[in-house]
Formats: sequence, structure tokens, C-alpha cells
Amino acid sequence: MAVLEGEKKLEECTVSNALGTWIFSVAGALIAIPIGIKRKSLAPLVFFGTTGTMLDIIMGITACEREHAERQMKLLEAQNAVAGDVADES
Repeated sequence: MAVLEGEKKLEECTVSNALGTWIFSVAGALIAIPIGIKRKSLAPLVFFGTTGTMLDIIMGITACEREHAERQMKLLEAQNAVAGDVADES
């Protein structure tokens, strides 16, 4: 049951981080607007907008995976410390 709760937290973190970032999306739109006006086309907005959105999602997922890995390392270190204490007492 604890594994499922950890996975659920990872999913929630991934969704919130992926949807919580917006910097690259805005930057892509700000770059695309002048180029689109100059070329009289929406293609730059589509390209830079989707690229920025993908970067936002990737950065959010990466941050969440890093947090999850750090949490797992702390748990592993705590388990190893407890196992070392038990072995010392025997």
C-alpha cells in the first residue's frame, strides 16, 4: 500500500509541476509574435508555442523525478542506518 501512495504522490507532483511552469511557453510566444507578424504567418507561433510548452512539461517532470529520487535516497539511508544499528547490537 505504501508503494501505491508513493506512486500517487509522484503522479500528482508530475502533473502539478508540468502544469505549473509557464516560462518557456510565454517566451516561445514572445519570440514567435514578431516573427509571425513579419512573415504574416501563424507557423512561428505554433512552432515556438508548442516547443515552449514541451520544454515546460519536460522541466516539470525532471524536477519531480529529482525530488522523488532524493526522497528515495533519504529513505534508503535511513533503512541502512537502522539495519547497521541492529547489526551492531547483535
